[in-house]
Amino acid sequence: MILSAPDRERIRRIEIRTRHLARAFSDGNYRSVFRGSGIEFSDAREYIPGDDIRLIDWNVTARMGAPWVKEFVEERDLSIVCAVDISDSQLVSHQAVGRLHAAAELAALLGFVTVANRDRFGLLTFSSQIERFVPPQHGQKQVLRIVRDIIHHSTPAPGTRISVACDYLAHALRRRSIVFLISDFFDSDYANSLRLLSLRNDVIAVALTDPIDLELPDIGLVHFVSAEDGLSQMIDSSNPQVRHRYKELAADRVSRRQHNLAIAGVDEVEVRLDSDLVEPIARYFHARSMRQ
Repeated sequence: MILSAPDRERIRRIEIRTRHLARAFSDGNYRSVFRGSGIEFSDAREYIPGDDIRLIDWNVTARMGAPWVKEFVEERDLSIVCAVDISDSQLVSHQAVGRLHAAAELAALLGFVTVANRDRFGLLTFSSQIERFVPPQHGQKQVLRIVRDIIHHSTPAPGTRISVACDYLAHALRRRSIVFLISDFFDSDYANSLRLLSLRNDVIAVALTDPIDLELPDIGLVHFVSAEDGLSQMIDSSNPQVRHRYKELAADRVSRRQHNLAIAGVDEVEVRLDSDLVEPIARYFHARSMRQ
């Protein structure tokens, strides 16, 4: 794939920013939040008063003539997957940093933290269908490939179907994984598929929210074309009643999103495009580590 000079520069800026931020996340936060799938035997050592007697290694104790205990370490090698919505609605943004750029930056941050902890990192991009799946692998080249695939991709199919992404991952992920579902969640009827995915995986929903999603600015007559289905409509944004109704519908959409995620039993992190992108993730990591 040949990237344009602007795309190469965008990827480079994301890499520089997120590599620096990833170091802060790697200082214990990540490992305390995301545990390994179990424990494995590491070594045996001589018994120290206060050790759990259930850990005594009786075979070694018999050979050494003194009590020895087993030591275990956490089994790591986790798989982290970013499932990124690349549907046309992701291009709609009031901010200079659009949703896809925000998704790429968040994926880069999570990816560099993941590889710094020697875990695997993967990607799924979707619209109304599966666009691309990159199986979890080790290494920084994998992270840069994923950032590239988010920013520079072929034209996606129209519409958004989160359930399709959830169903695909539920079958594709052979081992328990951590899935970051990054989308604007302009969709419905995905709660059941998301719940089934979360039964065997740890799923975190990252909702990308732009100010235009919540309130309509007073800018006169506006020709709206739906990025999801292509329907068009002329709206008078200077009408207070129109702006009020827009705000009501936006609040209802947020409420339905929160309801669907609650039904699925999935944590939600809202990332606003008009604020720092990383702070909500950092706050979530900290809050989650406190409840472990």
